[in-house]
Amino acid sequence: MKYGINLLLWTDTLTDNQFPVLDTIKKIGYDIVELPMFDKDVANAARWGKKLDELGLLRSATCAYSPEDNLISNDPKIRQQGINTNKKILDCCAAAGCTVMAGNSISALGVFTGSSPKDNEWKWALDGMREVAEHAQNVGVKIAMEALNRFEAYFINCTTDNIRFAKELNHPAFGIMYDTFHANIEEKNVTQAIHDAKDYLLHVHISENDRSTPGTGAVRWKETFTALHEIGYDDWLVVEAFGQALPKLAAATKIWRKMFVNELQLATDALAFMKEQVQLATS
Repeated sequence: MKYGINLLLWTDTLTDNQFPVLDTIKKIGYDIVELPMFDKDVANAARWGKKLDELGLLRSATCAYSPEDNLISNDPKIRQQGINTNKKILDCCAAAGCTVMAGNSISALGVFTGSSPKDNEWKWALDGMREVAEHAQNVGVKIAMEALNRFEAYFINCTTDNIRFAKELNHPAFGIMYDTFHANIEEKNVTQAIHDAKDYLLHVHISENDRSTPGTGAVRWKETFTALHEIGYDDWLVVEAFGQALPKLAAATKIWRKMFVNELQLATDALAFMKEQVQLATS
């Protein structure tokens, strides 16, 4: 198993000021850093890739999409922009050496129509993502689609829908991600969801029910790690936690109170917790 942490705990931009954070992540003992790809700057992503090569850190990436990049918009121009944005982000991923792009690459965060997904939206998503997945394969990156909870999105909220989409898309560069925060809200049976995801699972986010230090809340951790062991998952576990340090991110993730002592405490305790749970599940 490889262990990682999302840089969004500290920043949403890739600047030289964050290089000391990478040193800290490496010193704590992480194998992977997950990069926010919001600025879509290929040259800067390549610079970060060199730095991460020097540190010997593996990397994945994540992003969120705006109403202007929505693959299921009624407006064909916006859907095309969604395709273009996805391709640009994938170019950044390749430049930085990220092997996985994790997140919801289809629908805009926080955009709702007041109803469940329609057949035409499902078709638009498949059509757009098919082109995006081809690009991903060409640049050597895999897409791990995330099911977001119903309060953040209305398109693909649970593992069942995520698997259905992956089956219908049927592309080697496209799979799914399992996120414990969203699953804690949406899944009736964590064990069943993970077992069902076996053939499509590319990436796992370890995130507490209140986005704080994993292991301190209500997520069904024993069931989660046991199920991952049972399906033979031995890939990447990446911590996703948020605080109040980034006002825009705090507003987007609805973090209104202090959730942990500091970033160092969370990162250190989270790694120890994941390793402990993996050991318990395999013993």
